[in-house]
Amino acid sequence: MDRNSKTGTGILHGHFHFKTLPDGSLDKTKVICKHCSTELSYHRSSSSLKYHLNSKHTVDANQPEAATNSGGRLLQTRLDAACGRKVDKPKQDRITNAISKWIATNCRPISIVEDVGLCDVLRTATNDSTYEPPSRQTIKRKVHELYEKERATKVTALQSATTVALTGDYWTSLGNHNYLGVTVHFIDEQWKLQSHALTVMKTGERHFAETCAEHFINVAQQWNITNKVSTLSTDSARNMVAAARHLPFEHVPCVAHSLQRSVTVSLQNSVFENVLAKCRKVVGHFKHSPANAAELEQQQTEHGQKKESLIQDVPTRWNSTLNMIKSVIRNEQPLRQVLATHKTKMSMPTTAEMDKLKRLETLLEPCRYVTEILGGQKCVSCSSVLPAFCHLSQVMDSSDDDPVYVVSFKSTLKADQEACKQNANTAYLKIATALDPRFKDLKSIPRLERDEVWVSILHLLKESQDAAKKPLDATSEPPKKKCACFIRV
Repeated sequence: MDRNSKTGTGILHGHFHFKTLPDGSLDKTKVICKHCSTELSYHRSSSSLKYHLNSKHTVDANQPEAATNSGGRLLQTRLDAACGRKVDKPKQDRITNAISKWIATNCRPISIVEDVGLCDVLRTATNDSTYEPPSRQTIKRKVHELYEKERATKVTALQSATTVALTGDYWTSLGNHNYLGVTVHFIDEQWKLQSHALTVMKTGERHFAETCAEHFINVAQQWNITNKVSTLSTDSARNMVAAARHLPFEHVPCVAHSLQRSVTVSLQNSVFENVLAKCRKVVGHFKHSPANAAELEQQQTEHGQKKESLIQDVPTRWNSTLNMIKSVIRNEQPLRQVLATHKTKMSMPTTAEMDKLKRLETLLEPCRYVTEILGGQKCVSCSSVLPAFCHLSQVMDSSDDDPVYVVSFKSTLKADQEACKQNANTAYLKIATALDPRFKDLKSIPRLERDEVWVSILHLLKESQDAAKKPLDATSEPPKKKCACFIRV
């Protein structure tokens, strides 16, 4: 502080004075502005006091208070101050990139940038009432830029991978358009499983075997991984199985998909079909009526149960039949109470039918367990296929206590699973099982076939070692041990 600016209780040429306490003493940590009576903190520095005079008053801080003619007049608020501080260019770019990534990764429509609510949120967050969200064209351009940047990162990762595996599936959108999704899987240098979506491409042609094979070849060529692909996993549709014959990759059908198909086949024309149809009607009665659903929630509360909606099964949704059965069994009493008050011909399953549902729940639970293991996204599931087959085969063995309809279900499921096992790439699955430390005893493989598996592995190792030595012999360098052969297998 300028020592000459302090006179008695006045500070900064008399523009401020110390605060007077009720007992008449001075509080030298607080000062009062003589122009607007604003109380400010004072710590033996006049920097904040000068800032107050320059920003709030039309006075010169270097002139005595008596020499100014401000009359306590405050500065008029500027237009830019009322609108808030404008967002600078770097921050605008970060916001645009964040919006573009949000739209791309969360499947939002590009037109959302024209939404008034989003504009208000961004203006509030940036404290800039003049901020305008990026246009549609800007978002389109940014999405393409982000894609090319991400693609370059994935290409670099794939170049370092020795071997990759592909999974692919065709699906139809709500707009009745056909798409092909292809995902690549590989083990990185830290021995972690990596999975990346390579494409979701729209297809207009009919899905004949030759056309499907051409699609997969084109995707592999676009990413320059044709010589690295070891296997291709798809469902067991006839066109996909036929397409695999035209490809230079090993084909491994999706076992989880085959298992769900076996469950569907086993339920057809079985005793369970009628009781499941009755369950679907009961669930639909509450799913399609908000009033009925509210009555069910009230009964759930009175019975001390958690409020929950009933689950409707969907033919293409895995384990949905099991989830529907569980929801009906959990809410048996609330459902009976509500239906008893409704004037409808619909009724709950009888006691005998509920017993059948409980038996079916017991039968489907192992299928759910196997499906979740084989459908895991963070672990290699190929080595678990044969042990899963073995587990299901043991669970589905009939016992003397099983009713006839249970024996029929078990035998149908086992027969269909045996057929699926014959169509699977069992030679590849046996090798994968043997290389997994959890299953290296090969108990899931017949005893007479176990030695053949180890011979196949030794043969593959020898082929990999011979292939690694060929370029080394030409340069007469000493041979080096190559561990990548274990990854190829």
